[in-house]
Amino acid sequence: MTTDLSNKRARRLWLVGGLAAVSIASVVCMTAADAQRSKKAGANDTVPVTVAVVTAQDVPVVLTALGTVQASNTVTISPMVTGPITAINFTEGQDVKAGDVLAQIDPRTYQATLDQDRGKLAQDQATLAGAERDLARYNQLAQSAYTPKQTADDERATVAESKAQIIQDQAAIESAQTQLSYTTLTAPVAGRVGLRNVDLGNIVQAGASTGIVTLTTIQPIAVVFTLPQQNLPAIVDAMAVGKPPVSVSAEGNDTATGPLETGALDVIDNQVDSTTGTVKLKAYFANKDLHLWPGGFVTARLTVKVLKGVLTIPPAAVQTGPTSSFVYTIGTDGKAVQKTVTLGQQSAETVVIESGLVAGEQVVLEGGSRLNTGSKVKIVPATARAKTTAAAPPAAATSATPSPAQ
Repeated sequence: MTTDLSNKRARRLWLVGGLAAVSIASVVCMTAADAQRSKKAGANDTVPVTVAVVTAQDVPVVLTALGTVQASNTVTISPMVTGPITAINFTEGQDVKAGDVLAQIDPRTYQATLDQDRGKLAQDQATLAGAERDLARYNQLAQSAYTPKQTADDERATVAESKAQIIQDQAAIESAQTQLSYTTLTAPVAGRVGLRNVDLGNIVQAGASTGIVTLTTIQPIAVVFTLPQQNLPAIVDAMAVGKPPVSVSAEGNDTATGPLETGALDVIDNQVDSTTGTVKLKAYFANKDLHLWPGGFVTARLTVKVLKGVLTIPPAAVQTGPTSSFVYTIGTDGKAVQKTVTLGQQSAETVVIESGLVAGEQVVLEGGSRLNTGSKVKIVPATARAKTTAAAPPAAATSATPSPAQ
C-alpha cells in the first residue's frame, strides 16, 4: 500500500514539473517572437510626428509672484465727537469726491459751547478796554504826583492779566470751532464708500473703534507682492533705466483671457525680510475697468528685461536625459537626429535655446518618445497624428506581458 502511494506521488510530481516546463518554454518562445516582430516593425515603420520651427524672436524675462490687491487709500470714517447721527448723505457703494459731506452729528451742543466762548471773549475785551483807559489816567496822574506810582503799576498788571485772558478766550473759541467742525464728517480723499456700520439716529461715541463707514481709493489701485532677494539686482537695474517704467501685469485665475490690468512698478521695500529671504514690491494700476478689488489675490508678472533675437522652441519639444536636455530634429534625409541643447529662459509658451540649435531647424513636438537617431519620420499635422496614434495599437501593450489566452 505504501509503495503504491509513493508511486502515485512521484508520477504527480513529474506531471506538474513537465507542465511547468512546457508553459515556461511557451512564454519564452512567444516573448522572443514578439520582440523579433517589434524589432522588425520598428526598423521598417515610419513614425508620424508633428514639428515646430526654431524661431528667433524677442522674449521678455518675466518674474512671477502671488500678489495682494490693496487700495491706494483706506480711511475709516470715525466720529471725533459724541452725539446722535442726524443725517447720512451717502449710499453704500457710492463714489465720492474729497470734501463731500458723508454724515452729520447733531451740532447744537457744540454750537452753544462756541457761542459761550465768544461771549466770554467779548466780555474780557470790554474789561481790557476799561483797564487800558484807567491805566492811561493813572500814568498822567502819577507824573503830576496826584496819584502814587504804585497805583499805576497795579493797573498795568490788570491790563496784562486781561490780555492773557483774551488769549485764553481765543484758544477756547478755536477749540470749540474745531469740535463743531467734527460734527460734519467729510471724505478726506476721493474713493468709494463701503457698507455703513450705523444708521440714522444712532448715537456715536468719540474714538469708537468701529467707524461709520470705510472709504477706499480703488482708482488707481495697488498690488503688493514679494520676490526672492536673488531677483533684486535685475529689478533695481530695470528701475534705474526708468524709461519705459518697469511693466507689471496682474492676472486672475482665468489666464486665457489675458491680464486683468497692466501697470508699473512703483517702489521696492527698503529692506529684505531676513526670515523668508524675500523683498516686498508695490505696483500701481489705473484700474479703469475695476477688475481689481482690494483684498483680492492676483498673479503679478514683472517684466525686468527683454532678450533680443534669441532662439526659441515650444516646451513640448524638449526632452530630459540623464545628464542633459535634448530635442529631436528632422534631417534633410527625413530622419530623426537627437541634439543636446542648453536651455535658457522658460515659460509656458516658449523655451529659449542658448546652444545646440540654429534658426530654421525643425524640432519634433509629438512622437518623440518613439524616436531614435536615424528613425524615419513623416511630418503630419497635429490632428492627423492624433488620429493615426489612436487607430494604431500601442506598441508597449503588444510587447509587454502576454495575456493568458496566448
